[in-house]
Amino acid sequence: MIQIIILVTAIAIFLLLLWQVWRNSQLDQNSLILQQLEEKHRAMLLDFNDGLNKLGDRLSASSNDSSERLRTSVAIELQATRDTMQALQLAQNSSLALTRETVLEKLHTTLAEQGKAEQELIQSTMRNATVQLVSTIDNLAKAVDGRLELIGGKVSERLDEGFKKTNQTFIDVMARLATIDEAQKKIDGLTTNVVSLQELLGDKRSRGAFGEVQLEALVRNVLPVNSFAMQHTFENGTRADCALFLPDPTGTVAVDSKFPLENYHRMFNSKLSDAEQLSAEKQFKLDVKKHVDDIANKYIISNVTSDGAVMFIPAEAVFAELHAYHADVIEYAMNKRVWVVSPTTLMAVLNTARAVLKDVETRKQVHVIKEELGKLSKDFGRFDLRMKKLADNIRQAHENAQDVHISSQKISQRFAQIERVELTKVPAAELLGLDDESDFLDDNKD
Repeated sequence: MIQIIILVTAIAIFLLLLWQVWRNSQLDQNSLILQQLEEKHRAMLLDFNDGLNKLGDRLSASSNDSSERLRTSVAIELQATRDTMQALQLAQNSSLALTRETVLEKLHTTLAEQGKAEQELIQSTMRNATVQLVSTIDNLAKAVDGRLELIGGKVSERLDEGFKKTNQTFIDVMARLATIDEAQKKIDGLTTNVVSLQELLGDKRSRGAFGEVQLEALVRNVLPVNSFAMQHTFENGTRADCALFLPDPTGTVAVDSKFPLENYHRMFNSKLSDAEQLSAEKQFKLDVKKHVDDIANKYIISNVTSDGAVMFIPAEAVFAELHAYHADVIEYAMNKRVWVVSPTTLMAVLNTARAVLKDVETRKQVHVIKEELGKLSKDFGRFDLRMKKLADNIRQAHENAQDVHISSQKISQRFAQIERVELTKVPAAELLGLDDESDFLDDNKD
């Protein structure tokens, strides 16, 4: 810095001399003065150069002295720092050993107390949950047993009624079969020849008896005893082969058996001429329409029976002939509100009637079933509430166990750091794995 100042001063003096020379040259001085000035200038420059050299030597010597003094001072300071660091390290090691012992003692004490408290809390919670669960299961078992016993009693009553009805039906069938057996024995005793079914049904009375027996067998096999009556007599004095007692709005339906067989056989008799067969066909249709009119007039009674009746034809072949080739007869019967059925289609009608009767009986018992389901729903509601409480207790115990596990992990990590001499300045709460210092103070008070 001094060298720069000297150099700047020399340059300023040189510029001043030049300015003076220029000024002197402007004043038209003589050359002698210029020569003198030049000699003075040279002498001045030489002196300035010598002064600069001497100043540089002095600065170099001064810089060497300063560097030596600074090096010595720095060496002394470094030695003092090393000594201080060694002393500080010894003191820190001693303090760390004391702190470690103190922390370990506090950790052991705190961990033991906290583990004991958590264990007691978990055991108490589990005991309470177990007692509550046992009580809930006992209450539910008692309620379910009571409901099952009540339902079982009602089911037993229904089964007993069903068995009684079935036994009665079986007895009636057996009695009817005995009657048929007796009739068969009488028939076997009256003739020694083999009689075909066609010859047996050649008599109108025999055909009528056959149709009535077949009708009764079908009805008894499908419907309950109290839902029909054989040979039922109405208020107008007419008697039907069978009356079906169905729920409103259908009401009472009359079923009468008709067996137009004579002209049906003549229709297919190959021995007859075409004209005779055609005449038999017309007479067959007239016979069926006459049966339809008789049923419509006798068994459709206003405010007594339904607005329709059923004509039962015991032969599937006759029924199929009517539906396949004589649609006008079927349409005539429908207009008269008479439904023509065969054994197969009558079975379908009876099954439909049985389903309707079953539905009516079921509806009568709906209020009982609904009441029992309501009671069962209340029991399940209480069970669900108690199960929720039990689940909350189990979840709380699980959360407490998780907190204990987290605290144990933090303590294990801090132990590992202490063993690796990685202890830093941390709050006591974090050292013990607590959430804040207030928890640490509370634990120390405990």
